[in-house]
Amino acid sequence: MMTTIYAVYLIAALDITWMFLQVSVTPYLAKKLGFDTLWFGYLQTTVGVIQLIGGPMFGRFADLFGARTALSLACASTVVFFLLLATADTPAMLFIHKIPTIFMHVLPASQMVVTDLTKPEKRADALSKLGLCFGIGMIVGSTLGGQLSKLYGEKFTACFGAAGSAFSLLLVLKFIPQNTKAETTRDDNRRKSVFNLSEITRLMKFPTVMQTFIIKIVAGLPSGIFQVMFSIIALEFFKLQPEQNGYLMAYFGIVQMVIQGGVIGRLTARYSDNSLLLLSIGVSSFVGLAQAYIQNVWQFCFNILPMMFSLSVFNVITDSILTKSVPSSDTGTMLGLCASVQSLLRTVGPTIGGFLYMNYGISSIGLIQFFVNIAVFVYLLQRRLNKTAEQRK
Repeated sequence: MMTTIYAVYLIAALDITWMFLQVSVTPYLAKKLGFDTLWFGYLQTTVGVIQLIGGPMFGRFADLFGARTALSLACASTVVFFLLLATADTPAMLFIHKIPTIFMHVLPASQMVVTDLTKPEKRADALSKLGLCFGIGMIVGSTLGGQLSKLYGEKFTACFGAAGSAFSLLLVLKFIPQNTKAETTRDDNRRKSVFNLSEITRLMKFPTVMQTFIIKIVAGLPSGIFQVMFSIIALEFFKLQPEQNGYLMAYFGIVQMVIQGGVIGRLTARYSDNSLLLLSIGVSSFVGLAQAYIQNVWQFCFNILPMMFSLSVFNVITDSILTKSVPSSDTGTMLGLCASVQSLLRTVGPTIGGFLYMNYGISSIGLIQFFVNIAVFVYLLQRRLNKTAEQRK
C-alpha cells in the first residue's frame, strides 16, 4: 500500500513539473502569436470550460474503471497536449492544443488513490503531502522551463514535456494497481454509468456537501482570479522575463513545500477542519488587502507567504471535508467535482480578471478578494458562535 502511495506522490510531482514547464511556454508563445490580455483570457477560459465538463466525468470514470486506467488516460492526454503545443504556430492551434485537457486530471486521480488508501483521520495530512509534491513540481518545472525556453525555445520545451509525460505514463503502468477500492465498492460501481448525471448530483445531498461547495466557490473565486491572471501580471505589471518568471514560480514552490510538508500536518493533528477553514479564509482576506497595494515584485514575494498558507490550507481542508462526507465508493467522483470547482474558477476568472485588470488595475482584484473573504469569514464565524450557543443550552 505504501509503495503505491509513494508512486502516486512521484507521479503527481512529475505531472506538476510538466505543467509548470508549459507555463514557461504558453504566455510567451501567445504573445508572439499576437494575443493581447483579453485573448489570453479567452484561452484560459477555454481550458476552464473544457475541464469543467471533464472533471466530474473523469472522477466518475476513475470510480468505475479504477486508478490505473484513469491515470493512464490522464498521462496519455498530457502527451498529446504537449505534442500539439509543440506544433502550435497559429492562434487557432494554440486553442486546439487545449482540447486534451478534458482528460488531464492527474492530480484528482492521485488524490483519489491517496483517499482510498488512507484512514479518514489521516486524510488531510496525506492530501497535504500531494501539495508538497505540487511544490516540488512547481520549483523544478518553473526553473527547468525557464532555462529550456531561454536556451532552446518553446518548441523544444514542449517536446521535452511530451517525453516527460510519456515517462509518467510508464510509471503508472508499472506501479499503480488497477483498483484501490474495496471489492464490494467496485461491484456496486460497475452497474453505474460514467454519464449518469443523477449519480454525480446525488453527492450534493449528503450533509455539509452543498454548503462546503458554495464556500469553496465563493471564497475561492477572488484568489482564483489572481492565479489565472498571474502570468499576465508577471509579464506586464512586474515586467518579468521567462527566466525571472521561472525563479519566481520556484519561490512559490519552496513556500508551498514548507507549508504542505511541515505545517499542515501539524495543524490538522491539533485543530478541527472547521477551525482551519475559518483561519484560511481570514488570512486570505488580508492577503487580498495587501495585494491591492503591492507596487513591485519584492513586496509581492513577501505577500506570497500568507497567500500560499491560506490557499494550501483552504484547498486541503475543503477536499478533506468533502471526501469524508461521502461513501468511499464515490471519492473519485467527489474529487472530480472538486477539480471542476477549480475549472469553474478558471472559466469565469480570466474574463472577470481581464476586465478588472484592464479597467481598474491589479488593486481591484486584491480589494475584491478582501471584501468577499471577510464576508464569508464573518458568516462562518457567526454560524459557529450560534452553534456553540445552542450546544450550551
